[in-house]
Amino acid sequence: MKLDVLAFAAHRDDVEITCGGTLAKLAERGHVVGACDLTQGEMGTRGTAAERAAEAEAATKILGLAARVNGDLPDAGVFNTREYQNRLVDIVRAYRPETVILPGHDQRHPDHRVTPELVFDACYFAGLAKFGKGAPHRPRKILWVHTNYTPFNPTFIVDIGAQMEKKIASIRAYASQFAPKAGDALGPPGSDVFEWVRARARTYGMMIGKTYGEGFYQREMMEVEDVARVSGQSV
Repeated sequence: MKLDVLAFAAHRDDVEITCGGTLAKLAERGHVVGACDLTQGEMGTRGTAAERAAEAEAATKILGLAARVNGDLPDAGVFNTREYQNRLVDIVRAYRPETVILPGHDQRHPDHRVTPELVFDACYFAGLAKFGKGAPHRPRKILWVHTNYTPFNPTFIVDIGAQMEKKIASIRAYASQFAPKAGDALGPPGSDVFEWVRARARTYGMMIGKTYGEGFYQREMMEVEDVARVSGQSV
């Protein structure tokens, strides 16, 4: 299967929290969209790998994704090694995405911190004809999405007002992770994780005059053909 967009993350539920609204919006517009979780999440305090696999399948249907693949890397053991690069090169070549979405940098969880570096390198190596097996393919565009508490200045923001409830529903599919339990602190201490997700999306939405948004970063400058039609209103 050839994908238009493939979003990578360390664990099941990460893409839903970070860019679930954008993935749903892309799928609604007819793009072929997929997600790749690098690990099974077996080291998580809550739930089992099998439970999280079933939850990921449910979330995948809610978002309308065409594919969900797992890198089978060890949870709490994601490192930027040649072995793991090879595994991700195989995934990139199998699905041949035009656009890849990565989690943002500098996160506290080591798996989250290494994932964008590992996948970024694998995307480059996947384009080398003499590297590994299979036909070479290098994604045209790589984007980073805001993840957790990391300071982040987006290059652009996607309006997800129409997809916000679908995003929330996809996160709720992970009952093993987010169902209320006595004494738990989900997300920021003392807060409700779903309110936190809404608050972050609201913050990004306000930046573009919309209700909800998701923030992204790209390294390249963006070309504007007609400055009279640049989106957004100056304040």
